Amino acid sequence: MMPRWMRSARVLAGLGLAALMLVCAMAAPWLAPHDPDEQDLLAMLLPAAWQAGGDETHLLGTDGLGRDVLSRLLYGARVAMTVAVTASFGAALAGAITAYVAGYLGGWMDWLIGRAIDVWMSFPPVILSLILMTGLGTGARNVVLAIVLVDWTRFCRVLRAEVIVVTQRDYVTAARLAGFSHLRTVLKEIVPATMPLLVTLLTLEMGIAVVVEAILSFVGLGVKSDQIAWGQMIADGREAVYQAPWNLLAPVLAIFVAVAGFNLLGDGLRRSLDVRTLEGRE
Repeated sequence: MMPRWMRSARVLAGLGLAALMLVCAMAAPWLAPHDPDEQDLLAMLLPAAWQAGGDETHLLGTDGLGRDVLSRLLYGARVAMTVAVTASFGAALAGAITAYVAGYLGGWMDWLIGRAIDVWMSFPPVILSLILMTGLGTGARNVVLAIVLVDWTRFCRVLRAEVIVVTQRDYVTAARLAGFSHLRTVLKEIVPATMPLLVTLLTLEMGIAVVVEAILSFVGLGVKSDQIAWGQMIADGREAVYQAPWNLLAPVLAIFVAVAGFNLLGDGLRRSLDVRTLEGRE
């Protein structure tokens, strides 16, 4: 029998869009019709192939340096998906560990972690990311590190509340009475019960990471200049938005599709895996 979450239209739609982005990212060297860095100053700002004056060899036209927009879009997906996956897993790992420690142990440890989260979340996330990137410098690794340092609090705050609820359940108390160590109790009893929430938060964070990476690249604090990013393409496309609108529209649509896919997947998983939602339906 097919699992409940696989029967959700939201999950299937989100999986489809996310898989499309991942395939484009991984297969970019084979899908890209041109070298994304190859310049042709005689073919600058060509319109899309279906528009007047377009070239069939450049489906989405060219940018101000004659580079193929479609090829750059595909290679930009590699940076976006790499940052989305690695930063989300890093933030999830850091946030989950602190959430399990705070929610399970409670007491002064919970108070200390809670105050640290309150202070950290008092800063606007985008502003904090910009400040961190100013200190860390450009590069995909630093973008990932900045997102992890900013967004681990999202996981910790939400997951901590769930851990507190699960810790008070009878089977956790029974595990303690049976002589389980704290580590074994958390790994065997609490982690499986909170895993659906963690997976949902993880998929939602991927969409957030795509947007943050695009913002940082847009202002020149993201990836290095020799890497291709959707944010850089948007910044470059502003200069010739009327002559070649697809220079700007293509990366904007790519970001929209990626974020919509991850959000649909996360929302669908939340609806399908949340025990409280299922009990309400029954």
